[in-house]
Amino acid sequence: MQRSHRDRCLLIHIHTPGSTADDGGEEFQQLAADTGAEILGLWTVSRARLDPATCVGSGKVQEIADFVRANAVDLILFDRPLSPIQERNLERSCAARVIDRVGLILDIFARRARTHEGQLQVELAQLDHLRTRLVRGWTHLERQRGGIGLRGPGETQLETDRRLIGVRIRILRERLARVAAQRATQRRARLRAPAPTVALVGYTNAGKSSLFNVLTANDQYAADQLFATLDPAIRRLSGNGPTTLIADTVGFLRDLPTELIAAFRATLEEVGQAQLLLHVIDAAAPDRDAQILAVENVLAEIGAAGVPRLRVFNKIDLLGEEVRERVDETGQVSDLWLSAHSGAGVARLAEIITQRLHGARLRLRCTLRPEAGALRARLFREAAVLEERFDSEGSNHLLIEIDQQTWTGLQAEIGAESCQREDLPSTMRP
Repeated sequence: MQRSHRDRCLLIHIHTPGSTADDGGEEFQQLAADTGAEILGLWTVSRARLDPATCVGSGKVQEIADFVRANAVDLILFDRPLSPIQERNLERSCAARVIDRVGLILDIFARRARTHEGQLQVELAQLDHLRTRLVRGWTHLERQRGGIGLRGPGETQLETDRRLIGVRIRILRERLARVAAQRATQRRARLRAPAPTVALVGYTNAGKSSLFNVLTANDQYAADQLFATLDPAIRRLSGNGPTTLIADTVGFLRDLPTELIAAFRATLEEVGQAQLLLHVIDAAAPDRDAQILAVENVLAEIGAAGVPRLRVFNKIDLLGEEVRERVDETGQVSDLWLSAHSGAGVARLAEIITQRLHGARLRLRCTLRPEAGALRARLFREAAVLEERFDSEGSNHLLIEIDQQTWTGLQAEIGAESCQREDLPSTMRP
């Protein structure tokens, strides 16, 4: 059932010296608009130093309070994280609900998470955020400061709420751990098959899902809005070439809440386990460089900074540019300009993916000694094991498929005499 009431919102964008990625609040305004709120205004507040009590200072708080009363504002949204004390002081002074950037993003994620795992992840992030803000709403807790007639049971109530939230967080983490174990099992099953994975990463609304649909001939939901899709999807690269899996992931954002990164860590493990990252970039974005940096920061935080990548500059149709590419010092294509909307350059992207992942793959029959259990585990981790059998003496015979670079690193450990090369099927030849 859709809500008939739309929150009347005032947006507060805070500019501080040294803000290199300040877009004037445009992205924040779009986030607020995506919730369906009625936006009454966007105020930009310049501060040399953030006030620890109210973030914006007492004078600006009074201006906000006057506007709230005159315009029947329901909600004040701040474009930066606020401390619990700042939120409480602002709500008291302005007589309206106050939500910071973290709370707004969490609300959007809660609206758009469709899978069971996504809903669990968002609820966990919301509770982690709420746990430090329980003082809000419990005005009777002011009696804790002591004095005649000011003592009461408020502390007991607060402790009860914290305990209940703690119990729920523990249950959610246990459920997510089970889901993560299932995902790890599925990932191991994929690694046993000769099908490398390519993960699409990038800033939200860069066009990842649109590109995913074109590459896989799929109909994943895509829209011109921030965080249009949250739930990961894995499909096969379309065409008659070798099997390649394409994974679409949640979009990144500047100042992405740490609660969300922690909650979605299991989902983002697909990124760290991929053989190639496609960093999809909105070529028409005015703050393109800041978006690229934000994505690189998140990749580093989730441990995926070392995964090989190809930068894909999308939406060249908005700039009137042609398909082009840039080659690095090793001769590999490092940057490609295309348009997922028009399809220009997508065929070239599929060709580059196939060359990068299948151009130098080997199929080998290896024999391991019975005591080489650690080496066997490493082969299962770093190669695609197609067959495995044990002989009467306990030796292990494996048929593996592995890329040339990985094999070069393992060859000395395994021993060239223990492995014989086989011809790849015609569909797998470069």
